[in-house]
Amino acid sequence: MNNILVVDDDAHIRKLMRLYLENSNYGVIEAVDGEEALELLGKHPIDLAVVDVMMPKIDGYELTEDIRSFLDIPILMVTAKGESQDKVKGFRAGTDDYLVKPFDPVELILRVEALLKRYNIRADNTVKIGSTVVDKDKLVVESGEKSVSLKRKECELLFVLASSPGKIFTRNQLIEKIWGFDYEGDERTVDVHIKRLREQLENFEEIVITTVRGLGYRLEASHG
Repeated sequence: MNNILVVDDDAHIRKLMRLYLENSNYGVIEAVDGEEALELLGKHPIDLAVVDVMMPKIDGYELTEDIRSFLDIPILMVTAKGESQDKVKGFRAGTDDYLVKPFDPVELILRVEALLKRYNIRADNTVKIGSTVVDKDKLVVESGEKSVSLKRKECELLFVLASSPGKIFTRNQLIEKIWGFDYEGDERTVDVHIKRLREQLENFEEIVITTVRGLGYRLEASHG
């Protein structure tokens, strides 16, 4: 999972970004200003930084220059300032891309994806539960000598559930993550895929998909 550092002094903006980034399977680390951001960059592996311009203590321009002095990661600058001179200042400071508030959160995700691709930062497409590995590239689940091939949507569904063991996902959340926001089919599609997954995973004791009545599904990990 790629980790995204979100730096903004506005709690509402951070919450919005976190919601959309986590829904797109990114890890999110928040900082309220440039000082905290620099501390966190020294403690956590960060794959991309989303940086607001107008912040107390250290503004976005200075923070971008500081990050550039010791890290080669993509930086996306977000600001209420849309004038060309502000963009020029941002690019001179070292930002890779620029997003003006108010922004469409879907555009934020697309820009993050494009920057990670440009930097050849590959998304981690495997998740491990005990000795069981779900591989989204190979479309397989493996544990020791056991191996089962899955269809793409089945594997993506299992990958989402396995990435957050114990977390309850509603059918709507799963549809948005796997089939997309514009999917016009029935929620029962999820039920059909869950049924197939359970059949395929009968011999994998470490992972069990449970139904949470009235809510949705969650994956429970049993490590023996």
